[in-house]
Amino acid sequence: MNREGFRQYLHDRSIPKESIEQALALADRFEAFLREPGRPGAVQTARPEDLSAFIGRLMEHKENSEENLVTLVRYAWFGKNYPVYVAGLELVDGAEVLENLYAKLGKEFGAEVRDEIFRGVSLPPLGTPTTERPRMMETLIQRLEDKAGTECARQLLGTGLRTLPDEGYLEEKKKYEQAGGIDAYLARKRRDTLSLFERLKREGRPFFAQMITDDVIEYVRTHPEVQQGVRVGNVIYESKIPYMTREYLVETDPRMKAYYYCHCPWVRESFLQGNGRVPAVFCNCSAAFHKKPWEVIFGQPLRADVLESVLKGDSHCRFAIRLPEDAL
Repeated sequence: MNREGFRQYLHDRSIPKESIEQALALADRFEAFLREPGRPGAVQTARPEDLSAFIGRLMEHKENSEENLVTLVRYAWFGKNYPVYVAGLELVDGAEVLENLYAKLGKEFGAEVRDEIFRGVSLPPLGTPTTERPRMMETLIQRLEDKAGTECARQLLGTGLRTLPDEGYLEEKKKYEQAGGIDAYLARKRRDTLSLFERLKREGRPFFAQMITDDVIEYVRTHPEVQQGVRVGNVIYESKIPYMTREYLVETDPRMKAYYYCHCPWVRESFLQGNGRVPAVFCNCSAAFHKKPWEVIFGQPLRADVLESVLKGDSHCRFAIRLPEDAL
């Protein structure tokens, strides 16, 4: 283990000194685990299933904290083991969704209705495999839709279930102000995205869960709604980039194509399991994710509508974000 290298990596990301020492200790434990018989020996050669097994041990000892899982994600990135990095990232990405849904249901409908919707469903411990999440969410969203109706469910989910502090979007607000207008800002987003993807391709590093190739760059280049958005009047139309673009582009089976497209860790595995599907109204949570930067830019809540989604059987996910009437 390159302890000093990992220490410097964490220091460069402004991790507190005490947290750095804890992270180094956890990385040591992971490396020791990887040296056990039958294991690959080091983080560079580890497999996603090795990470899952180690996290399983953490869960047994109630050490599956967000800080510990994020440390393992960072350590895999530091070791340039991107498959393990992605596997860890999928476990922490959106992990707060069910807890936030629980809280919002209680606030909106009261404890009795909340408990009725959550009957028999426990908040899963951090590190729960993504294969187990869709069954929980299918039950909860179906009960919510049955109890409150589709429009009420849309409104609640449209407020978002991710924890997205405004501070994380202040740089986008600054870029918007520097651009001097919506269209100039969208043009800058396009340039920045293509520049980022070109750099990731050169460096052999992933964009979230996928490696960037010429095919991925060409897809983004020829789909301006992806990663930037297109304005028509006071509406911004945005589409998601496929979660695994290369696989999505060559796949012909609709079920697998949806799996390669979908980003949501609470939904994606259901396309493979074939034993039920989360109701499509859940995609309003994704719409809320897309509108968040614009809400910070304009300093007010906005509406975003789901126009198409793979949960509804469409080939992609597309949203309409309604900007303030005086934004232009």
